[in-house]
Amino acid sequence: MRYDYVIIGNSAGGIGCVEAIRELDEASSVAVIAAEKYHAYSRALIPYYLDGKIELDKIYYRPHDFYQKMNVETHLGVKAVGIDINSREVLLEDGVRVGFGKLLIATGGKPFIPPIEGLSGQKNVFTFLKLEDALGVKETLKSAETSLILGGGIIGLMVAEVLRRKGLEVIVVELADRVLAPVVDPITSKLVQEKFAENGVGIILQNTIAKVVGEKEVERVILKDGSELPTDLLILAVGVRPNTEVVRDTPIKVNRGIVVDKYMETSVKGIYACGDCAEIYDFVFGANRVLLLWPTAYVGGRIAGFNMCGVRRELTHATSMNAMHFFDFYIVSAGLNVPNDSDEFEVIYKLDEERKIYRKFALKDGEIAGFILAGKVDRAGIFLKLMKEGVKVTGFKDKLLKEDFGYVDLSEEIRWDLLADKVKLGVVYEYAAYEA
Repeated sequence: MRYDYVIIGNSAGGIGCVEAIRELDEASSVAVIAAEKYHAYSRALIPYYLDGKIELDKIYYRPHDFYQKMNVETHLGVKAVGIDINSREVLLEDGVRVGFGKLLIATGGKPFIPPIEGLSGQKNVFTFLKLEDALGVKETLKSAETSLILGGGIIGLMVAEVLRRKGLEVIVVELADRVLAPVVDPITSKLVQEKFAENGVGIILQNTIAKVVGEKEVERVILKDGSELPTDLLILAVGVRPNTEVVRDTPIKVNRGIVVDKYMETSVKGIYACGDCAEIYDFVFGANRVLLLWPTAYVGGRIAGFNMCGVRRELTHATSMNAMHFFDFYIVSAGLNVPNDSDEFEVIYKLDEERKIYRKFALKDGEIAGFILAGKVDRAGIFLKLMKEGVKVTGFKDKLLKEDFGYVDLSEEIRWDLLADKVKLGVVYEYAAYEA
């Protein structure tokens, strides 16, 4: 079988690509290949489903008849294991070969599972990256009383909050000296750790699991320092790595992820990549990076779809962005995660310890290179816009620390430039999720 367009991946990037293609080309053949058997769903909603805040049918990213209406043939529950560049075919694990004219690789990320003595697929161990994990955790919760989470990143802490709300005893074990180290600074980490302590979640830092004990189920873990902790549920949330296995043994360039240009095209003409498996251009960092972000994956898929159809589009304003909340403590961070003692940046910040409100901005050459808002995140979209447009903020930098900072604090010229130019031709980016 052969199609004009083939997409490997059934998540945000793949959906974005399908929608872009069908906006421009209603007649050509399109196929989606995905290892998971489930219809496209939002990974970001998994914790809300587990917490009982939404039903399972609300987790799906598009209606069940989406692919049918888009005239897309699906191959779900079958893994793509390779790509034959010469014959322009995707090789499936069942031996089928699927030909393509243009190809998008949107295989996402895969959980990193560290080597742990005794870990052998016990039924109460999960990675919490897929819907299958959430379903397994939900079943285990029927009898679990204690839980342990390895990893104090965003996923690990989100799971910790849900499990605590479910009434479990929860302990988070993190190898670093603080939680959320890759995405926020030490002050924000401290505020988050205090919030978890207030809600009865234990956090053990600078430690990790050396061994698990239990055959069919993990009964207890032994940490690196020799201490032992019982657990009925073990979540491995150490991190996510780009899933690039499908391009192994091909000429497609891979660093940490699949390298793409601003058009989302790989080093092989006619083959594109987006989402967690790809390295895309970070306009703040000034180089390609892996950005594990759902909105960026979707927009990258759309950009790829346009270019696959011959309509030139660029992804020019992607950067690291995170909006998160733990026990109703809200955080938005974007751009570079800059420590307070950095000589390369001018850093301004304000901390209200009593109200647990924190604002920090890293400036380079008079422009915003990164920021963190914690406790009060209103109008974060304005700062993203200032960063995106490269606006010089030197003249009003002290106003950035105001809790009620808004467009009124900008000069009239800057204000109208930003309001009148929210979407430029060829540049697609979504700020609404961060606007207050």
